[in-house]
Amino acid sequence: MKNIIILGTVTLFMSAFFILNNQFGLISMAGLNGKGLPTKQVNGNLASLSFNSTAKIDHTEWNTLLQKHVADNGNVDYKGFLQDKSKLDNYLNSLSKQVPTDGWSVQEQLAYYINLYNAHTIALILRNYPTKSIKDIDKPWATDFIKIGDKELSLGALEHSILRKMNEPRIHFAINCASTSCPKLINEAYNPEKLEAQLEKATLGFINSNNNTINQENLELSRIFKWYKGDFKNGKLVEFINPYTELEIAAKAKIKYKEYDWSLNEKE
Repeated sequence: MKNIIILGTVTLFMSAFFILNNQFGLISMAGLNGKGLPTKQVNGNLASLSFNSTAKIDHTEWNTLLQKHVADNGNVDYKGFLQDKSKLDNYLNSLSKQVPTDGWSVQEQLAYYINLYNAHTIALILRNYPTKSIKDIDKPWATDFIKIGDKELSLGALEHSILRKMNEPRIHFAINCASTSCPKLINEAYNPEKLEAQLEKATLGFINSNNNTINQENLELSRIFKWYKGDFKNGKLVEFINPYTELEIAAKAKIKYKEYDWSLNEKE
């Protein structure tokens, strides 16, 4: 009888695992393997950490592409990006040759990995364009196509096994999944020298966007806060959100989650 119960529990767990993977694309075996790449942790406030890096990573080309093809509201001109695909490829090739090391500052690592994620997401859409949703692409988060030195990893690995391990929850508002309900893709590259200000702006903008409806007693939040709840002050969502709102949310405010719109964040 005990063995039957254990088998049933395992079966239920595996079923839930595959259902979530199919529905959200947020869980994958590839996403559990960071291939040994360095991931410094943010200990304390990022703004208070010294910036002293041996890295000389140039994100200028990515910055130029973003300014040219991304609107202020985060919508992307994918047709325009296609015309500059060779420039995007050049940028990604340059990143692949500059392998992060422990000598890099945490700011440099974060900026590198965030830009790498966003640029490869754009490249993934371009390889499959036209498409109505990133979820129409086969295994978009579980396929190893991101080259860093002699390693290849997936978008899932980059998010779950590298960025999330760096103890900086605001990365969830910086990386973009090419979808309407995602935090917007800003039209500038993330830069280690001003990373703190960029992450604060991205977080403030997302929390106060239409992705969330906030009042003192009731919250309707983006499912990002549900999927990654533990990343935000160990699940204390009100405590995390309160500093970014003009009103004071009640500690026991009721929380619901909005439906997620996976349609492509394409500029009309």
